Amino acid sequence: MREHGVGHYNFAMPEIARIAGSLVVGDGLRGVQMNEIVRVGKERLVGEVIRLSGDTAFIQVYEDTSGLFVGEPIERTGQALSVELGPGLLAKAFDGVQRPLERIKKEAGDWVTRGIDVPALDPAKEWDFEPKVKEGDRVELGDVLGEVQETKSIVHRIMVPPSLRGRFHLIQADMDEKFRVVSISGGKHRVYDTIAVLEDEEGREYEVKMAHRWPVRIPRPFEKKLLPEVPLITGQRVLDFFFPIALGGNAAIPGGFGTGKTVTEQTLAKFARVDVVIYIGCGERGNEMTEVLAEFPELEDPTRPGAPLMDRTILVVNTSNMPVAAREASIYTGITMAEYYRDMGYDVLLLADSTSRWAEALREMSSRLEEMPGEEGYPTYLGSKLAAFYERTGRVYPLGGRDQIGSVTAVGAVSPQGGDFSEPVTQSTLRVVGAFWALDSDLARRRHYPAINWLTSYTLYYGLVKKWFHEKADPSWTEMRNWASEMLQRDAELTEIVQLVGPDALEDAERVLLETGALLRETFLQQNAFHEVDGSSSLAKDMMILRIIRFFSERAMEAVKAGRFHAEDLHALPEREEIERLKELPDKECEAKIAEIEKSLKEKLG
Repeated sequence: MREHGVGHYNFAMPEIARIAGSLVVGDGLRGVQMNEIVRVGKERLVGEVIRLSGDTAFIQVYEDTSGLFVGEPIERTGQALSVELGPGLLAKAFDGVQRPLERIKKEAGDWVTRGIDVPALDPAKEWDFEPKVKEGDRVELGDVLGEVQETKSIVHRIMVPPSLRGRFHLIQADMDEKFRVVSISGGKHRVYDTIAVLEDEEGREYEVKMAHRWPVRIPRPFEKKLLPEVPLITGQRVLDFFFPIALGGNAAIPGGFGTGKTVTEQTLAKFARVDVVIYIGCGERGNEMTEVLAEFPELEDPTRPGAPLMDRTILVVNTSNMPVAAREASIYTGITMAEYYRDMGYDVLLLADSTSRWAEALREMSSRLEEMPGEEGYPTYLGSKLAAFYERTGRVYPLGGRDQIGSVTAVGAVSPQGGDFSEPVTQSTLRVVGAFWALDSDLARRRHYPAINWLTSYTLYYGLVKKWFHEKADPSWTEMRNWASEMLQRDAELTEIVQLVGPDALEDAERVLLETGALLRETFLQQNAFHEVDGSSSLAKDMMILRIIRFFSERAMEAVKAGRFHAEDLHALPEREEIERLKELPDKECEAKIAEIEKSLKEKLG
């Protein structure tokens, strides 16, 4: 360690003492803070302090450490790992530490150059700022000062930042304090231009810019968290009808290789009824993220005709060939940006694909720190880390006393090795999420997509959201849901009997139940994510399809019991095939077709 003298004092210059993969041990760092960002080596690689021992710091480096040498300098920044929050985030793709990939490509080519320092927001771009308050008005933390049209789909609200006083662990007294607007300037501004000056009760003045920074590991404050009583409509029948998730809730999608986790999450990104989507590719294969980067800019927003889907989407990309340490930071980067748009009063959907790769990054860093391993080598704090992440979801009243309600809903894909749901990441996730959408390898092999197993999946939100379904969708929603669940359960039981002793052992009434179960599976539960109509299904259409299936089942049961029809002939009915094709028809055509099918069934079945 190099010693430098000033008078009769000696102090050590921070430098690298040891390198173990992405972990760098630095000496001479007395006074450095936990989670402080440092610049490592001559290339100034980005790193974060994750353990302290005297003047020795253990640093998690977010870039490839190849080429570093012991003795190279370490530079302190005095800041925690933070993200830039302001206009210009939407329609962009960032890496795990919020460096914009498009800007990196322009400056450094197709590969992320080590040590490259690129601002997340374009400092030169001008935005048209429209003030919503005037000089002399009184405002609080979180109040809207003005608006910027960020994209065609989203109006960006410029708020009094919670970090106005430079503190992030806020107390209620800070949040309730009033500030006087000394000056505010509309018109064209860059993100770091001063747009307003505020004065507190003691006469101190604070400059407000359109953008500010926020540490990713500290949740952004809010006024009040609400009960999850409003469902998130996904457009996927099996989810909306059987296993709904609430706005502000959280869900897990576990499944083995090839079961459709990524396609399911991408389908949610396209069709879920939310304002903003943040998609985190956490340790996924590069070709999958390439498809996302190529496909999303070409997609039209189904909720806003004429507008591109990317206008309300942010991509956080950390593929499997990128540094593993940045993978651990990526989900915090994503959820902090989600909280920011939540504070504007928007409903945000956060998709993490997958949290298993994030957990693997935790395991690798834990082993390099020589911590005591838990089950399967994962750190003992895996469960608490997952819980802390999912706890940042919720439907809330933001700061500022506004009536607008914002929400962050998180859906995390889990990739258990061999499809084993008993492994630690899946089990730790199950303890904290409210909805469990289990993907089934057998269903995927039979080309039944989405391959969500309706017998093992569950939701804890239905008791809270069923009132909404009764009032906004259909008064008989719960009754139809119970009927369909019972039919699927009976179908599973009868299918096991058929596999053991053959179909001849079944009575005619049981054959009708099998036919009903097949219709539910093939018509209602199966859904083509790439079909222009069937990709997303409205709640009204869900009920129409389910009612005609129930009508078919009840009429067939009556006809078979009365001896008017043979159960083995039900499958050959042309009306059955027409029911299967209903999901490919638009809502109005579907309604007319159902009337025809009902009339025809009455004539044939009585």
